[in-house]
Amino acid sequence: MLAAVCTAYGPPEVVRIEEREDPTLDPGHAMVRVQAAAVNFPDVLLIADRYQISVPPPFVPGSEFAGVIEQLTSEAVGFAVGDRVVGAGLCGAFAERVTVATAGLTRIPEGVAAPTAAAFGVAYRTAHHTLRSVARVSPGDELIVLGAGGGVGLAAVQLGVAIGARVTAVASSREKLEVAAGYGATGLINHRNGDLRALLREALPDGADAVVDPVGGALSEPALRALRRGGRFVTVGYASGVIPRIPLNLILVKGIRVVGFQFQDVPAAEFTRNEDELKTLLTTGRVMPHIGASYPLRDTAQALRHVADGRAIGKVLIVIGDGGQVV
Repeated sequence: MLAAVCTAYGPPEVVRIEEREDPTLDPGHAMVRVQAAAVNFPDVLLIADRYQISVPPPFVPGSEFAGVIEQLTSEAVGFAVGDRVVGAGLCGAFAERVTVATAGLTRIPEGVAAPTAAAFGVAYRTAHHTLRSVARVSPGDELIVLGAGGGVGLAAVQLGVAIGARVTAVASSREKLEVAAGYGATGLINHRNGDLRALLREALPDGADAVVDPVGGALSEPALRALRRGGRFVTVGYASGVIPRIPLNLILVKGIRVVGFQFQDVPAAEFTRNEDELKTLLTTGRVMPHIGASYPLRDTAQALRHVADGRAIGKVLIVIGDGGQVV
């Protein structure tokens, strides 16, 4: 099979396209013919050996994919050859085939294309579980979304609007904010146009109810200060590459809750509810992922560079084979 291979730690350009043996099919695993894979910022960090987990090179990067099951072991239950599935793992997705434990697979709903499923996956699940079970966003709430042009950020914009919140999108360019506005954000702030604290105070003089932060860095503290008393601040990730340091007195004085998001922390009943809601939102077309760019497998390094440089709007995909056309 053809695969994108990280031959040594470094920038995206270290990735090469190579012919490799198909991955080994372990007990309880499925082999999936990949049709589309999403490029995420942690993929860039993993290649640079700047992620919290190291994978020794050479390895195939890529954590999120959609495709068709080609083989199953006898221990794998709940799926059949030919099933269309979406899945995620630490690495291995930027290739024509990937193997994964069936516990990590989900069927793609009827009528949903593979690229749509790959783009929806982790970003929308992260955003929806964050909004519903951690930030506890309700209709009428004022919601600030940092990094509103990125995968999780733009998903949070769309899903926040679907819940009924008024969304203020914070992003780094006019183009990203235009896309966020197209998905329902009514407050639009380019944080490169001035002091974010002042810009948020002007936009939200009475404060916000919740902040979703997948960026970290210098944006976090001004957004935290923009919360009204009793507000909720959810830290989702650090796409800026910088983990912020927050003055604890702000939390004390404002009575703010600062919470980190992890899938395993969502109560089981709420997890099921959230997943059912997401499926309905996708299959009814109320929420659709924004695919800002797509690349063929041979251009994986360019796709990674696109994400590394902060140019991604929504999701960046790698499309593979005859099932991966973006529709």
